[in-house]
Amino acid sequence: MSKNIFHRQSLPWVITALLAIALVVVVFAKSGGTASNSNEINGVVQDNSGRRVIQWVDPMISQGPPHTTRSNKPGRALDCGMKLVPVYADEATSTSASTSTVSGYANVSLPPARQQIIGVKLAKAELRDLSRSTRTVGRVAVDERKLAQIHTKFEGFIQNLYVNFTGQTVRRGQPLFSIYSPDLLSTQQELILAERNRSQFGSTLADSARRRLLLWDMSAADIDRVVRSGKPQRDVVIRSPVDGVVLTKNAIQGTRVMPTDTLYEIGDLSRVWILVDVYEFDLPYVRVGQTAQVTIASIPGRSWGRISFVSPTLDEKTRTAKVRLELDNPGGLLRPDMYADVILEEPVGVAVAVPESTVLQTGTRSIAFVDRGNGQFEPREVRTGVRANGYYEIKSGISAGETVAVDANFLIDSESRLKAALSGMTSSGGSAAPMPNMPGMAKQ
Repeated sequence: MSKNIFHRQSLPWVITALLAIALVVVVFAKSGGTASNSNEINGVVQDNSGRRVIQWVDPMISQGPPHTTRSNKPGRALDCGMKLVPVYADEATSTSASTSTVSGYANVSLPPARQQIIGVKLAKAELRDLSRSTRTVGRVAVDERKLAQIHTKFEGFIQNLYVNFTGQTVRRGQPLFSIYSPDLLSTQQELILAERNRSQFGSTLADSARRRLLLWDMSAADIDRVVRSGKPQRDVVIRSPVDGVVLTKNAIQGTRVMPTDTLYEIGDLSRVWILVDVYEFDLPYVRVGQTAQVTIASIPGRSWGRISFVSPTLDEKTRTAKVRLELDNPGGLLRPDMYADVILEEPVGVAVAVPESTVLQTGTRSIAFVDRGNGQFEPREVRTGVRANGYYEIKSGISAGETVAVDANFLIDSESRLKAALSGMTSSGGSAAPMPNMPGMAKQ
């Protein structure tokens, strides 16, 4: 009797507990199913951004192989281990809709706030009067056309030196040294004997002896003195044929000299050369008659010279050609073998120009991004000319007055190429088919 009463009293509690357990199971099942269904769209796992994800890709996919990982769920790239990033339907749609004339690139949309964050700066393509500057170094050298070497045309012995050290300044006609030569002495004696006999035969001998002495560089005044005195000069004085500075001195008192010996080398330094090395890629912008700015560290101020010669050959080791400038040298301030900083200026003319940083060199082509307004950037393939004073000459691709990106170009370039790569993976409607599960990635 008491047991029946107990069962009747506990039965409602048991039933209530069973119903509560059943309700919890049902609620959990429903919530689990909803979460699973709401976390995937067309088999692609979604994130918490509220935007529709159409696939997950390697963040470096725009660089091409081996960055080719794609999936329909989060994970890591197989090649580099980086986390996959979502591709949103609205981005893919805009990428598909944005057209570009440059293969591998797409138009990029950057709101002003984002431009400020990544540091985008803009500038206008303008018509500029460009002048190309080539900076190089040079060396002061003697004008080879104003060099003179002193030789004797006969054998002899140096008796006295009148110019006896290197660097001494000499004038035309100034005595350099005196020399004793048996040949000169005998020819003078022949002249004296012929002058004493003024017959037709004697006159011929005298003229012949006089010409020989002149050809041997004996001065006409010395020859006349010998004729008047009737006595030959034992030592004959050799004089400088030019004005200049003694650059080389090999003459030594008492030395026997031969016609092949160079006794002095004299150079006129009133006008000097600047020999400049110019690399082969700069040679198209160097021409005879072009002006050049010359600066020498030990001489204040700047000098202006003019190119008088461009070598027709290159040095095979340095890949440079010699370019010659000519400068007046009043006071002899420019000394041979001084170093000089040289700037060669070549006017290019008026042309469309953009800052150097505008142009991205890919190795096979040149790319620039043009601001189309409202945050839209269009990639353009451009053909550049000379680079001058921090600007590129633009031959085609950009017109004067257009606005271009000059900073943060690499970031815009990366996004443009990423969008172009994604556009090839999406359909015209901006959606992608679900990606199969990739090996090595656990199903979430």
